[in-house]
Amino acid sequence: MGPNSANALFFLISTLFELYMGALLLRVILQWVRADFYNPLSQFIWKITNPPVLPLRKLVPRWKNLDSAALLVLLLIAAVYILVLDGLFHIGVPAWVVGWYAVLKCLSLLTQVYFFSLFIQAILSWLGPGVNNPSANILWSMNEPLLRPVRRYIPPVSGFDLSPLVVMLALQVVNKLLPLHALLK
Repeated sequence: MGPNSANALFFLISTLFELYMGALLLRVILQWVRADFYNPLSQFIWKITNPPVLPLRKLVPRWKNLDSAALLVLLLIAAVYILVLDGLFHIGVPAWVVGWYAVLKCLSLLTQVYFFSLFIQAILSWLGPGVNNPSANILWSMNEPLLRPVRRYIPPVSGFDLSPLVVMLALQVVNKLLPLHALLK
């Protein structure tokens, strides 16, 4: 396999796995923050993640607001992702480390999901402030628990809320500090 086809295959596999893992992660986050279940975006996430999660729901109980079954499916799919990449590209991941890399991949994905959700929320606030749409409501539900503590220390300056910028910067630093970054990026 040539370098261009290997790059294309890596891109395709990574994109498909990360999109579905992102949907599972959003399911966990949206349930954790108690976002509006009847929101069209929540319903979409719920429906595309139900097939692998529903069978496990009978075996894996919820813990408070945490959808343990969805989190377990997320970790299993992350492990499969790492094994697929290792099998196709001979990365050399020892079998006993796959679980650890799956956790790191999920943490990396968590930082990316929150970074992009904050970015999209900021863009939406500039384009249509005060406009009420389903995605803005979900983004606010997701991001407010991260932004609220930062707003205590960094108040708005001349009407500009700088807390999303601070949180986005912190998320990028955390993502760069994860040891998985060099392996699967």
